[in-house]
Amino acid sequence: MYKAIALTTLLTLSSAIALPQRNRGGNSNTGGAGGGKKQATAFQQAAQVPQGVTQATDGSTILDNTVMINGLPIRFKISAPADQFLVGSGVPGAAATSANGTLGANVLLHGDGGQSFFDMPNQAVQANTMGVALLAPNDNLFWGGGSGLDRTDGVAHAQAVNDFVQKAMPKIVAMNASNVVFTGVSGGSLLMSGFFIPGQMQNFPNSAVELNCGALAPQVAFADAATVMNQTRIHYQSTQSELASLQDSIPQAIAAYEKLAVAAGLSTDQVNQMQTVDNTPQGGHCEFDGKDFVTGVQTMLTSFSNVMQGGNGLVAGIGAPSKGQVANGVVGNEKLKFAAAKKREAESMLQMRWAQDVVEGDDFAVLACDRSSCE
Repeated sequence: MYKAIALTTLLTLSSAIALPQRNRGGNSNTGGAGGGKKQATAFQQAAQVPQGVTQATDGSTILDNTVMINGLPIRFKISAPADQFLVGSGVPGAAATSANGTLGANVLLHGDGGQSFFDMPNQAVQANTMGVALLAPNDNLFWGGGSGLDRTDGVAHAQAVNDFVQKAMPKIVAMNASNVVFTGVSGGSLLMSGFFIPGQMQNFPNSAVELNCGALAPQVAFADAATVMNQTRIHYQSTQSELASLQDSIPQAIAAYEKLAVAAGLSTDQVNQMQTVDNTPQGGHCEFDGKDFVTGVQTMLTSFSNVMQGGNGLVAGIGAPSKGQVANGVVGNEKLKFAAAKKREAESMLQMRWAQDVVEGDDFAVLACDRSSCE
């Protein structure tokens, strides 16, 4: 089991979030009429998965820790070469002495339940871009809180993501603050499109956002839409058998953002260059490889630079009948054609396979196995 590390007073120890938390948008289950033992929330279960330092798939170093942002505990993973972490971060081999670095950052917001935070499919450095994943500060691990398409804490969570990147990261790792891009997965895509892009994207010039298996039209007033639409690359990726609710909301988001781009003065060709969409793979929610949620999300993130950072738009391993080319302009493709949603997926976006690593204890879930060993 890896050891938690001390960073600075900015960062909290993992034990600080291991205690039962005040409800942040989800209700804990309780026992029967006698008011038995409380069921651990997803947030409490996540707190039992160790934080610390591990190795990424490409040999980079992953730092997993927690920082308080605007009163919210934001657990993060940053994957970068060890020497890019700031001296004093506690990372073995850290050598950076300035917040200014050459690596950009791809910041990922997971889907409901936190699966992609623990998998961290963006952990390998790609196109000179480090991977970053953030865990939702919500009992259910829902970005934006609430449930379904109703993200009641969207404004606060979007602000926390902005402030983490702009205020906390420069104290942890050297980065190119002018090269920050974003990935949403399912519920994370709802926060990105519904709240973060309209409310915060003006702070990230020349950025890109990949919205995987989810999207909302803007839910808040748009800050400087003309500037954001002219310099933000957006890609919507879905599948044929997407969840029923998302079969409605994704096309609505596409139409809304296309309209904003036209209002910002972009021509049809410019809109199609900046905003693209694809839902050709057969499969259910996030099953971009036609097989599975986890491997499907990994498929998109492995080809992130091809789609979002000036590549050829090809995704290796994407599910049939797609030929791999996903960078299709949105103009004329706003009304996506879907197949029927699978019954087993129709009720929820929740994915919590990582929680199989914890078991019930006297008060709440305790660790049974970490990602590499059991004890």
